[in-house]
Amino acid sequence: MVRPNLPLNSSVGKNLFVMAHFIIYFISDVTKIHINCTFAPMETNRQKKIAGVLQRDVADVIQQALREAGVQGILVSVTKVSVTTDLSIAKVYMSVFPHQEGDKVLKEVNAVKSQIKHQVAQRTKHQLRRMPEVSYFIDDSLEYISGIEKAVKGGENPIENPDLLEKRKKK
Repeated sequence: MVRPNLPLNSSVGKNLFVMAHFIIYFISDVTKIHINCTFAPMETNRQKKIAGVLQRDVADVIQQALREAGVQGILVSVTKVSVTTDLSIAKVYMSVFPHQEGDKVLKEVNAVKSQIKHQVAQRTKHQLRRMPEVSYFIDDSLEYISGIEKAVKGGENPIENPDLLEKRKKK
């Protein structure tokens, strides 16, 4: 069992460890399986605030750049920003509609990453001491959800026809 990184002399550290210890052994007694537990620290209020500021400002900068470039028919939205605990790295997840343009938009955004970072830093200079390094990713959760809905509603059955699902194809 992995102990949490919290000091055990604090009441929070003791309570979390005891609670996780109880849950793990309760589950392992019921199912006869030993489970290793790792603790992922919750996002702090500061991380949440910085993520919200970055999400709003990165979305504004990207949408402004698309308007200035005269791009029509592509909608880019920033769905999530996650910031590391030391506030040095931020991961920006973008949703692109239509989803076929996602890779193209991601390449363009990565090509002008430094300009976007500079513009966001100018907007947030009174809120952030240091602008985190930003990495951009495509959020394909909407595409995944629409695929599930299509499979549920559609006539195609991936169980009967395994060629419909890429992961089920036998190699």
